[in-house]
Amino acid sequence: MRIVIQRSKEAAVTVDGEVAGSIRSGYVLLVGITHADTLDDVKYTAKKIAGLRLFEDEDGKMNRSIDEAGGDVLSISQFTLYGDVRKGRRPSFVDAARPEQAEGLYDAFNEELRSHGLRVATGVFGAMMDVSLVNDGPVTVIVESK
Repeated sequence: MRIVIQRSKEAAVTVDGEVAGSIRSGYVLLVGITHADTLDDVKYTAKKIAGLRLFEDEDGKMNRSIDEAGGDVLSISQFTLYGDVRKGRRPSFVDAARPEQAEGLYDAFNEELRSHGLRVATGVFGAMMDVSLVNDGPVTVIVESK
């Protein structure tokens, strides 16, 4: 799994003009799944994200987890994270998991985040989505399971 984490002050995802998910402060997660991913990858990435200390404490140091900061998660599936642009001018997506595999792992990932006590809003798997966010910092990191 490959997950881009953006710390945000607010974020929303809309599908066909309707808000599918939104949060105030927290993380926007762009979630990519490859065909080799398993439930072990889901558990590893969810635990890692729940424990990351990307929020500032009273001394201005990144020392607080999302839970300690009272933040929420907006999780958005994004197969394009596995786009390979090394050859040619058009990305190849052969490393991205097929939708029938990826959707189950994406749902399991969101449930695993919830099992760590996080409030999780989502986009719509496989839909064309509009994502808006106000980056906080900006702080952006990548978590990979392999």
